[in-house]
Formats: sequence, structure tokens, C-alpha cells
Amino acid sequence: MLGNKILLVDDEESILKSLCRNFEQEGYNVTTASSGEEAVEKIQAHHFDIVVTDLSMPGLDGIAVLVESKKHNPDIGAIILTGYGDTSSAIEALRLVADDYVLKPCDSEELLLRIARILKNKEAFQKVTFYENILPVCMYCNSIRVDKGAVPYSEKWVRMEEYLHNKNGTDVSHTICPQCKDRAVKGKC
Repeated sequence: MLGNKILLVDDEESILKSLCRNFEQEGYNVTTASSGEEAVEKIQAHHFDIVVTDLSMPGLDGIAVLVESKKHNPDIGAIILTGYGDTSSAIEALRLVADDYVLKPCDSEELLLRIARILKNKEAFQKVTFYENILPVCMYCNSIRVDKGAVPYSEKWVRMEEYLHNKNGTDVSHTICPQCKDRAVKGKC
């Protein structure tokens, strides 16, 4: 997870410098922006794994930054930094686009733990998505397990020909490739 790219957005220079230093010490690749507008420009030009943004900023606020982030990269992690008076807005941000929120002034260790959790969840989700796209085929009979949309573990196996026909209307004709023909002639099939 180290080396992940973080966009840190805050209009307070001291917070930017402090958090940037802490994130970089943990091995993260950090880019900073001191306004929502600057953040949006950077989001459009670069890939980030997570965006950590102040909620209340002049011009584009943190919610606008997160909305633009999610438009550009729906899988980006998102944390809102907010003052005590902005908690209702932070909760609204969670409903809309944020993965988490942290009250300011924030403990950098707590923030780092939350970033690590979001990145770990993101990695797990990517693995699940990857495995969902693998088509399970029996190595002996070439039947295909069809369980998408079914009750988990209620496996139904169908012949490849049936699967292809049902999936997209493709019909299969049986033939023999040159290599198998040669092996069959030599008695090795």
C-alpha cells in the first residue's frame, strides 16, 4: 500500500505542510492543493488513490472536490477534514461521496490509520471484482459454472456450447484442430 498517491487539499498552509510531511514519512506519494479549484485541476491531470480534503474552503468546497474526484475516478478513496461546527455537512458528505471524515484539529496517526483502512478496503474490492470476472471452466469436461445472480454456492454447471448459446446466441460446431488430428492419428488422443 505504500507509495499510494494522495491528494491533500486544505486552504491552511500549516495543515498542508504538517500532514504532507507525516504522509511522506509513511511512504505515501503526496500532492498538495491549497484550494478546491487547484485540486480539481490536479485531479483532472493526474491519478490519485485517495483524496483528503478540508470541507470548508473559499470557492470550491470539499464536497465539490470529492464529487469531481469521483467523476474522474469512481474508485478513489475520499476523506473529509472538518471542524466541529461542520459535522452535519461531513455526515452529508459521507452520504454523497466520502469514505470517512476526521474532525480538525486531527491526530495524524488517526488519519494515517483511516487512510490505510480505506486503501486496504479498496484493494480488497479490486480483488473481488477481478475474481468475479473469471469464468470457471472444468478442466476435464469444459463445463462452465453458472452461478452469477444465483444463491451463493448453488452451483449449476452447463456444457460450454449451452453456455455460449444462452449467453450471446453463439452456436458451436464441432471440428478438430490440426494438432489434435495429428495426435488422434498417432493414437495419442
